[in-house]
Amino acid sequence: MSRFDRSSNPAMRSEYFERVHTGSGAVMTVQGAINKIAIMLVLVFSAASFTWKMTLEHEAASGGLMMAGLLGGLVMAIITIMAPAKARFTAPIYAIFEGLLLGSLSAMVKLAAGATAEGAMAESIVLMAVLLTFTTLGGMLFLYKTGIVKVTEKFKAGVLSATAGVFFAYLFSMILGWMGIMTPLHSGGMIGIVISLVVVGIAAFNLILDFDLIFKGAENSAPEHFEWYAAFALMVTLIWLYIEILRLLLILQRRD
Repeated sequence: MSRFDRSSNPAMRSEYFERVHTGSGAVMTVQGAINKIAIMLVLVFSAASFTWKMTLEHEAASGGLMMAGLLGGLVMAIITIMAPAKARFTAPIYAIFEGLLLGSLSAMVKLAAGATAEGAMAESIVLMAVLLTFTTLGGMLFLYKTGIVKVTEKFKAGVLSATAGVFFAYLFSMILGWMGIMTPLHSGGMIGIVISLVVVGIAAFNLILDFDLIFKGAENSAPEHFEWYAAFALMVTLIWLYIEILRLLLILQRRD
C-alpha cells in the first residue's frame, strides 16, 4: 500500500491507515466519507439545537451541558484516535457530545449580552460564525481541488508546526490564567484580533491537509471503516474553526 501523507490533525495519522489495511474487503471512497461527514453534521446540529434551547430556557444548566460536551467529546476523541477501527461507533457519539458543547457555548454568547439590541447582535454573531465556518470549508476545498494550494512536504511541515505552536500557546495561557495572569490570547485589543486571525488561518489550512488525506485514503484503498475516521478528523478541525471564528467575531464586536 502506498504511503499516506501526514496531516497536522492528530486524528489523521498515516500509520493508522497503513497498520490496519489488509488489502481485501470493502474500501474507503470519497463519497462514503462525504456521507459520514453529513451524518456527523446532522448529529452536531441536532445536539446543538437541544442545548441551545435548554441553555436559553434554563441558564443554570449551561455549565453542566457545556462540561458534559467538553469532557465527553474529549474522551470520545481519544478513544477514536487510539482505536480508529471503532470510529463507526465512536465518531457519531463524539459528534453528539460536541453538539452539546457548541450549542451551550453559542447560547451563552447570546445570554451574555442580555435581552437587548446587543443580545440580537450576539445571536447574529453566532449565525455569522456558522456561515463563515462553512464558507471557509468550501473555500479551502476549492483551493485544494484547483491546485491553487499544493500540499507539499514543506506546506505540511509548516501547518503542523503552527498547529503545535497554537496548542502549546493555549496550554501555557490556560496555566497562567489559573495563576491569575492574563495573556495576549485573551486580549480584546488589536493584539488579540491579530492572534485570533492567525489562529483562524491555521485552523483553515488544517482543512487542506484533512482534504488531502481523505482523497489519498480513497486513492490508496484504505479500509471502509476509515470513512468514519476521516469524517471524525475533519469534524475535529471544523469545530475548532467555528470556535475560533466565534471568538474573533466577539472580539470585533467589543471594539464597536
